[in-house]
Amino acid sequence: MHQVILRTERLRLTPLTDAHLEYQLELDADAEVMRHLGGARHREQVEAALRGNLADADRAPGLGYWAGFVEGDFAGYWLLRPPGGHDEEPAPGEGELGFKILRRLWRQGLGSEGSRELLRHGFDDLGLTRICAMSAAANTASHATLTGLGLRHVREFLTDADELPPGSDLRTVEYAMTLEQWQEIHVPG
Repeated sequence: MHQVILRTERLRLTPLTDAHLEYQLELDADAEVMRHLGGARHREQVEAALRGNLADADRAPGLGYWAGFVEGDFAGYWLLRPPGGHDEEPAPGEGELGFKILRRLWRQGLGSEGSRELLRHGFDDLGLTRICAMSAAANTASHATLTGLGLRHVREFLTDADELPPGSDLRTVEYAMTLEQWQEIHVPG
């Protein structure tokens, strides 16, 4: 199964392609958006990240990265990717959730809305058994979004220092939800 286009009440989530480079540049050039992700990126860094994300999306059927649009305008970036490093074998039945939203659209519920659809897609369409999400320990807004979606705190750990600028807070928090927890929250009928 290749990535599919997903829809919510306000969002159209389109599988990420090379054609979305300019949108990702806008998102990743904003130091506030990237504050907990290593800081603003330059074009060459974004191009390399896009190539890596597209290759990562090919590691597991149905998983990947999506560009989100509200009424045709770019809003942000969502992912449901294979957990672990890009060079690791994907864990069967697992996915890792994430999102970045343009700053002008913060606090409008789009992160939750798109992420809820990816949880639904992962559990209901793809048959995943566990979905996790990683967040910088200092990113309390993401923590609130993840717990609001029903994900539970699993652990705190230190991130590889090579990924972040010197002096960065290296603490990362993992949240997760199992298929059983999803089904308890989303009972049909």
